[in-house]
Amino acid sequence: MDLPVIRLIRTADELASSIPALAAEPVIGLDTETTGLDPHTSRLRLLQLATPQEVCIIDCYSFEAGQVTQLVDLLTATAPVKIAHNAKFDAKFLHHHLGIRLNGIFDTYLASLLASAGNEADRHGLDPVVGRYLCQTLDKAAQLSDWSGELSEYQLEYAARDAAILLPLYEKLKERLDEMDLLVTADLEFDCILSIARMELAGVYLDDKMWREQIEQTRKAHEIVAAELQEALGAGASQMSLFGDSSEQINLDSPAQVRDALARLGIEVDDTREWRLQKLAREHPILDKLLEHRHLSKNLSSYGESVLEYINPATGRIHADFRQIGTPTGRITSSSPSLQQIPHTIEYRSCFRSPAGRKLIVADYSQIEMRILADFAHDESLLAAFDSGQDLHRTTASQMFGIPLGQVTPRHREQAKGLNYGLVYGMGAEGLASRIDSTVQEAESLIDRYFNAYAGVARWLHEAAERAVNEGRSRTASGRLWIFRLDPHDRQQYGSLKRVGKNAPIQGTASDIFKRAMASLDMALLGLDARIVNSIHDELVIECEESIAQEVKEIVVDRMVRGAKEFLVRVPVTVEAMISDAWLKK
Repeated sequence: MDLPVIRLIRTADELASSIPALAAEPVIGLDTETTGLDPHTSRLRLLQLATPQEVCIIDCYSFEAGQVTQLVDLLTATAPVKIAHNAKFDAKFLHHHLGIRLNGIFDTYLASLLASAGNEADRHGLDPVVGRYLCQTLDKAAQLSDWSGELSEYQLEYAARDAAILLPLYEKLKERLDEMDLLVTADLEFDCILSIARMELAGVYLDDKMWREQIEQTRKAHEIVAAELQEALGAGASQMSLFGDSSEQINLDSPAQVRDALARLGIEVDDTREWRLQKLAREHPILDKLLEHRHLSKNLSSYGESVLEYINPATGRIHADFRQIGTPTGRITSSSPSLQQIPHTIEYRSCFRSPAGRKLIVADYSQIEMRILADFAHDESLLAAFDSGQDLHRTTASQMFGIPLGQVTPRHREQAKGLNYGLVYGMGAEGLASRIDSTVQEAESLIDRYFNAYAGVARWLHEAAERAVNEGRSRTASGRLWIFRLDPHDRQQYGSLKRVGKNAPIQGTASDIFKRAMASLDMALLGLDARIVNSIHDELVIECEESIAQEVKEIVVDRMVRGAKEFLVRVPVTVEAMISDAWLKK
């Protein structure tokens, strides 16, 4: 593409004179160039703002935060629309270095993800998206050049081109989203960008001393369990030894060696996968010990000293990378590190704390996916169970088995809970039998009882599965689209397609709800010493000044309930929130 006029801005007068023309445009392209990827340790060098006539390149080294008032007004207004690619990155640098709360965003990265509708083969960097929608290539060689010193003509042209290309890309992607009925979902995603950017900037505090102590405790437990296993599994090996003793150590991480050792003890297993060992553990307690060893090994490798490496030296906090559309259902995922994978045990989560003088509010939706299912299915029995305010699983068991609530046993409740959660994920009789430790025949009988009690749920799940097979797609309450790329004629894929078809609208709508709540909550916390610091599926963690913790808790609950009620018509919504010193729900 031909470049428009490039205008390099380094003085207050030049900046002031550029604002009126930019503000008069309906849309402008926006990009930044920085000296690194971390806003806490890197600097913002350039801000590029593109119109069809020119690209204004603002040299941020020439300005202090207090000298860009007009620019702040431009970028915090809802109009013009600011087109950016991976706007979260630009929003973090602008917010951290210039105090600009970017507003009115159209993110071509998120738009490309939505338009791909779950196609994992598509790539979404600026270059591949430009290639896919504009049939052009971008020279990205200058991206990793030194942006801290004197700028070359080549660098300025590169910076201008990346901003200018966003204007035609916006037109193509907006048209594509409109064709796919994804504009509502796109607006929801764009509204959520700043809340995620601010959450990443805030970071979460990890007590490194407590974490090291937890690692040491895990290491000691691992050594004890490993020694017990060596002794138990070695018993069979010693019988094979000519001298009745064997000093040979079994590699507990080797499935083949473990399988052979179990065989010598008379425990025959086809493989040592977790689900298979769990099924046999009641008959052979040593398998529980083997599973415990694996669990401890995973904790040491995944949640050991490596997590401490992510503590930012500039802030003393962990600033994980949250991917806003991490799955085809729209769930947010995290990496560097994956905070969503931190074990749910008190020992680990108590290490994530509020600093002195501050508190955490830990809030999550109560059974949100079951509530979505009840609302979608218009099942009066399930809706009545939620309306009652009683324990859902006890109420379900009462309706399934036709017995009063007072006669529901723990076993009844366990079976009902297994069904409530399992059916949302398209689980069949075999999966339920494994989950609640019953025979497949018993599980089939329970499913029949459940569907008799909740006929509306049975009907909706059947229709969702058939729709997935016949149409090859699903939508959420906001219209989020997932086009399935499974072969309905393949028997194995056919079953997977039906399971995904049942779950995708539910899990995806939970994502819609959660993102609406996040964006609304972030706005509500402005002006308060409070910030979202973590996000895990249906749970939010907010850190605030201790004296306003109760006020913040009430705001959190209110905004989360509002976010859900935007999409759910009939079912009541409950948010469980507590004030804590650590990332704990109790």
